[in-house]
Amino acid sequence: MTSEPHSRRLGDHGPTVTSPALGCLGLSGGYGPTDDAQGIRTLHTYLDAGGTLLDTGDFYGSGHNEWLIRQALSARNRDAVTLSVKFGSLRGPGGTPGGNDGRPEAVRNFLSYSLQRLGVDHLDIYRPARLDPAVPIEETVGAVAEMVEKGYVRHIGLSEVGTDTIRRAAAVAPISDVQIEYSLLSREVEDGILPVCRELGIGITAYGVLSSGLIGGSSSTGGKRAYFPRFQGANLEHNAALVAGLEKIAAEKNATLAQLAVAWVAAQGDDVVPVVGARRPDQVGTLLDSTRLPLTSDDLTRIEALVPRGAARGERYPAALMAELDSER
Repeated sequence: MTSEPHSRRLGDHGPTVTSPALGCLGLSGGYGPTDDAQGIRTLHTYLDAGGTLLDTGDFYGSGHNEWLIRQALSARNRDAVTLSVKFGSLRGPGGTPGGNDGRPEAVRNFLSYSLQRLGVDHLDIYRPARLDPAVPIEETVGAVAEMVEKGYVRHIGLSEVGTDTIRRAAAVAPISDVQIEYSLLSREVEDGILPVCRELGIGITAYGVLSSGLIGGSSSTGGKRAYFPRFQGANLEHNAALVAGLEKIAAEKNATLAQLAVAWVAAQGDDVVPVVGARRPDQVGTLLDSTRLPLTSDDLTRIEALVPRGAARGERYPAALMAELDSER
């Protein structure tokens, strides 16, 4: 029997959602071929199990992901689902990255298309996927705040931004959460971003919990993994061996490595909500069953000893993508 997700509130200003959230990127490519019918069944499986938080982006599959979610929600109660949508990452034909656009007029344009594709009259959380260096964050967040006033958006989120940007954004309007990579292999958020978010009452939605499948998934270099430094050459050998050391702890708890990794992120605080992708219905049960693994302080100490902070080799993204991350500055 699949476990039920837990409920957590996203900061002082955000909605109450289920943890873990379902990351929907993999349903529209990025990790290999997809099947729309299977993707819709995967969404139904998560929602039927009591999950509420769906994380997507208007650029996932260049709009395909929002269309897919619309199919899954067509016969459901809209108010029972929390839709978190990222915007601003530009794509060309074939998915070629084209920079980021955070201009107020672009915000309104992106939003109108997302509402149409999803078939809803509002989004629960709306966030720029990356900081547009040419546009002050005050202008981007201010434009979203106007959409909150008009009823098209309920809450404002951020993604992959640094502490200065977080403070400036929070001075304009209440921020529900910052979405950022956080996993056993990516813990830089602990330096400044997590403490600042806690100071300001902002939640964390943690993606990349399984490090693109390196933890408890596939270590193959197919799809976008071929370009990720952690999946290349000696880096891959080192990182795979590092993660393998956790297998004993997972086995003791009758759990998978993936479940242990999700549980570890969830154990970092009630203000942290793991966002985990699934491409098949059976994977949904696996991610939700991570909630039955409360980790003790001794467990966390053992895990820390096996995978100490900074032990992974290779950056989490290729150099060109790392350069876009305000969170890394």
